[in-house]
Amino acid sequence: MPVQRLNHAVLYVRDVERSVAFYREALGFEVVMSMPGAAFLQAGGSSNDHDLGLFQIGAQAGPSSAGRSTVGLYHLAWEVDTLEELRRIAGKLSELGSLAGASDHSTTKALYAKDPDGLEFEVSWLLPAELITEEVLAGRSTIKPLDLAAEIERYGGRTRGGVGVSFA
Repeated sequence: MPVQRLNHAVLYVRDVERSVAFYREALGFEVVMSMPGAAFLQAGGSSNDHDLGLFQIGAQAGPSSAGRSTVGLYHLAWEVDTLEELRRIAGKLSELGSLAGASDHSTTKALYAKDPDGLEFEVSWLLPAELITEEVLAGRSTIKPLDLAAEIERYGGRTRGGVGVSFA
């Protein structure tokens, strides 16, 4: 039986309370369990026990050099149900000074942001399978800047995304 999906991720952070506050405000995560130096958070629409574990290693921790001088994880990606939700999160991430970029990957509309420790994450909306055309698939080899207003005009702000869908 193949792996089906990612159940949770665990991050080492400098200050667990600061990170909890960020993920709560930016993405609406809620703490489901905590202990000194650790917290386990769940996304609002998740049925997982937890989606994100945070472990504090202290203010002395250096920045991640993954992808620059060492191997390591580039980013985590979370899905949202609608383009309206993606737009709302884009506003919140901008307000927090966390938004680092936004890309149109044809079948995926993505925001990129950094948490207080500089760890990058993605928030994306996936085009539902029934809307994936040959033209859309042909555009997958090119990454374009995301024009969220145009995507909402094209697909509708409340169209439910294709959970885990990348192909028709």
